[in-house]
Amino acid sequence: MGGQNLPLITESVLGPLSWQGRHDFLHQFTSIHFHAFNSIMISVTISMLRVHHNPNRGHYVGIHASGFKDFILKPECLRSVVDCGFEHPSEVQHECIPQAVLGMDIVCQAKSGMGKTAVFVLATLHQLNPKAFAEGENQVSVLVLCHTRELAFQIAHEYERFSKYLPEIKTAVFYGGVNIKTNRDILKNDCPHIVVGTPGRVLGLAREKTLKLDHIKHFILDECDKMLEGLDMRRDVQEIFRMTPHEKQVMMFSATLSKEIRPVCKKFCQDPMEIYVDDDTKLTLHGLQLYYIKLAEAEKNRKLNDLLDALEFNQVVIFVSKVARANELNRLLTECNFPSICIHAGMKQDERIAKYKSFKDFNARILVSTDLFGRGIDIERVNVVINYDFPDDSDQFLHRVGRAGRFGTKGIAISFISSEADQEILNKVQSRFEVNIPELPDEIDVSSYMST
Repeated sequence: MGGQNLPLITESVLGPLSWQGRHDFLHQFTSIHFHAFNSIMISVTISMLRVHHNPNRGHYVGIHASGFKDFILKPECLRSVVDCGFEHPSEVQHECIPQAVLGMDIVCQAKSGMGKTAVFVLATLHQLNPKAFAEGENQVSVLVLCHTRELAFQIAHEYERFSKYLPEIKTAVFYGGVNIKTNRDILKNDCPHIVVGTPGRVLGLAREKTLKLDHIKHFILDECDKMLEGLDMRRDVQEIFRMTPHEKQVMMFSATLSKEIRPVCKKFCQDPMEIYVDDDTKLTLHGLQLYYIKLAEAEKNRKLNDLLDALEFNQVVIFVSKVARANELNRLLTECNFPSICIHAGMKQDERIAKYKSFKDFNARILVSTDLFGRGIDIERVNVVINYDFPDDSDQFLHRVGRAGRFGTKGIAISFISSEADQEILNKVQSRFEVNIPELPDEIDVSSYMST
């Protein structure tokens, strides 16, 4: 047969096996041959080995899957995937999910907008036992830590979306800025099975024994580099980690993962599967057009008005460097008949979450934000990002522009360059990511950044 049109390993193949049997089956063999009736040989190859010499596929290759149905997910998860409109897995999902559902530890760096959140959400939901929860076994089994309240809120929302057909599973989100008594009441009266939160609040609840971590089976860090680079947050994460059982699944994800921080991540894991999607040079986003405009600081407001007039957009995010500039620009845009909303760290938590929800629900089309909004936040309708103030480094540039062109859709990111420092960082971005960012032309084909 020459290896052509080989069948996939699906539920029909693994159905008779227990989950432990499936785990052993998939881990012990790399090529399995089944002899069917009429002397037809069906060859099934499982690629789960470290790949050192393939520059186009990262460090691992997953079980081939043309659709989510081939990941052997429980039916309730597959139904929610369909309801959410997903048809074909992205590269990172293709490589991670088959191993993640088997409980393997994972360290994954892959470009923004390619569905890393869905990897750990689906993998953990698949492994939880709703029957035990329905019988009253209420204990926290999944802990997801992230560095901002907005990201925690978003991840909790994803768990709710994908657990639509698993009503026994309860999710709670804990972060600072909310009265801790509210969190205590939830843990006491309606203990969740999945907790998403920021390290500071989670640690506070764990120290006082309100949040019990001795039954954690899955420990996830999203945007892990952000939490592990700073010593204070790293200490919080380490203390939380030490409160969890030794035997558990650990998964770490980020769009940027420097060679310096990777060993730190791996210390939390046991023989992790490592996925670095072609390192830095493949971190540019498919379908995303990148441009810059050179101008004086005093010309920014006029140029921004011109762009908002000229560009076709569903939603746009405008990044600035400081809270005061965010407030002022938001006021100016509203005065110029561009109704916008503003999110920054100076706001009370309830206000930030309310504005985030309002933007996500398409109640506003223009958002002005500081870098608080620059990492991990997923608003699927955003197709334009404008760097009103250029970011401080190439990592932050990547995270910002990744707000457009999510999950392979089209988008455009335009950066204002108004100083030598801006130009230096732009040069570093082009060098590091091996991408040429041209000056914004007078005319742009709308179809290049606006999906039909």
